[in-house]
Amino acid sequence: MGYFSILVGLALAIALLSTIPKLPKSLQVGVAIISLGIVLAGIGLSSLRNVPVGQVGVVKKNALGASLTDGKIIATNGEMGAQAQVLPPGWHYGYWPVIFDVSNQPEVIVPQESVGIVEALDGSPLAPGQLFASEVAPDVFKRMIDDPAHFLTDGQGSKGPQVNVLTPGKYRINPQLFKVTTVPALEVPQATVAVLKANFGQDPTIKRAVADEPEPLVLADDGEKGIRAEPLLPGKYPINTSAYTVTSVSTRETIVRFTAGQGALNQTRGIATPNSNEESEITVRTSDGFTFPVDVRIEYRIDPLDAPIVVAKLGDDDQPLLSKMNSTVRAVFRNNAESVKALDYVNQRSQQERQSLEMIALEMARVGVTVTAVRIGDVGNEQTLGTLLKTQTDREIALQEQETFQEQQRAAEQEKSLTRTQQEAEEERRLATAQYEVQIAEQAQQQRIIEAKAEAEAIEIRAQAQADAYRLIADQIGAQNAALMELMKIVGEAGINITPRVMVSGSGSGSETDAESTALIGTMLDTMISRPQQQENQ
Repeated sequence: MGYFSILVGLALAIALLSTIPKLPKSLQVGVAIISLGIVLAGIGLSSLRNVPVGQVGVVKKNALGASLTDGKIIATNGEMGAQAQVLPPGWHYGYWPVIFDVSNQPEVIVPQESVGIVEALDGSPLAPGQLFASEVAPDVFKRMIDDPAHFLTDGQGSKGPQVNVLTPGKYRINPQLFKVTTVPALEVPQATVAVLKANFGQDPTIKRAVADEPEPLVLADDGEKGIRAEPLLPGKYPINTSAYTVTSVSTRETIVRFTAGQGALNQTRGIATPNSNEESEITVRTSDGFTFPVDVRIEYRIDPLDAPIVVAKLGDDDQPLLSKMNSTVRAVFRNNAESVKALDYVNQRSQQERQSLEMIALEMARVGVTVTAVRIGDVGNEQTLGTLLKTQTDREIALQEQETFQEQQRAAEQEKSLTRTQQEAEEERRLATAQYEVQIAEQAQQQRIIEAKAEAEAIEIRAQAQADAYRLIADQIGAQNAALMELMKIVGEAGINITPRVMVSGSGSGSETDAESTALIGTMLDTMISRPQQQENQ
């Protein structure tokens, strides 16, 4: 409203006063009072200030206050000059014309994926040797930004560039106190870490042991000046890139090649970067005087926690790292070759790889680099080792032929031994068979003896039984009748013809029974003789 409301009030008051002479006396006093009220209302309305949405009101006091001292440019206690507090959107009363000037300024907007870098135009002087104000907690910094009077008084804000930044959002900032520059947020790509070097703070205090170095490396913690011990992993960070020096360090597996005609090549991300300060390949000299090139590939990586060591030891450029790698690799390979002969070097490639890996890894660990593999490709060429390799080839062929002959001899000996073993096995089989047959025969003999004994015992038993039967019969009917009875049984069983064919005569001195018995015995004998003859005739 300002001067406009005063002018309007005065104009209305003058217009009313000009009508007083024409009015009745009873109305003149009332019109005069109304005119005075209009003037006073215009003056009162002139102190109203409107701040639109999206803006802030910046106040400057022109009168009725003390002057600023000690080089201050922002008033915090009613002094004349730019006031610390700003007016938010809306109507505000009491900012009289002449005494105050109020100008509307747009709010500060920090876009997404950006940060606002703040510079304070007033405040406490920076500490000696400091280029930036000390870093404070985010909530503390927000209060300082929202309440400029607190920043300049109890908050003890420092004049100059601030380490803290504004994150994306809208801020009602006093442009007379703070200057804000919007920049993109720090982005750390994949397979990369960011090493921060703080350009503010106290002396560093973190001691980090490095490989077998006698003295630890001193790194910085939060709020300390120097290379920070903790790197930033892949992502986006609200970092004041003016307060920090940011060094990107690749954590990818990297291959450095020492190849004839190519120079030392760094093949990170598949891009070959020639290093013109190095030879095309490593040339070694063995203990027997042979000099030849060696094709070498070194595989290494930088672990995230070791990235600050690399930056502290070698700086923020890749060239020192490659130079360190080149000098270390060449020295190790040349030193190792001095203690072996050329043929041993060619034949012991894997041993050379292991030995070189241990030595190179130890040396590079001192600068924070982890060497994971050493690969030896071609060793020598036709010009440097052709004659030696041909001699080695001829010797190897001779050794192979000799070994083949020895193998044939061993095979013949094994075959001979196998044949002898087979013969011995066959003889043992036969002997075992014979032993089994003897045992079987002895068992059969024993079986026959047992059977014969059993038969004899059976015959004896039957004879004894028969004799006992004959004796009983003889006791009853007489011995001769018993004998005749048995003869008749035999005649019946054998079918003997008892018609007399044999004439038996006697002197007549025996009994008739004896004569009959004699005749019967003769007939039996005749039958026994004639039966075999009949069987032959048949």
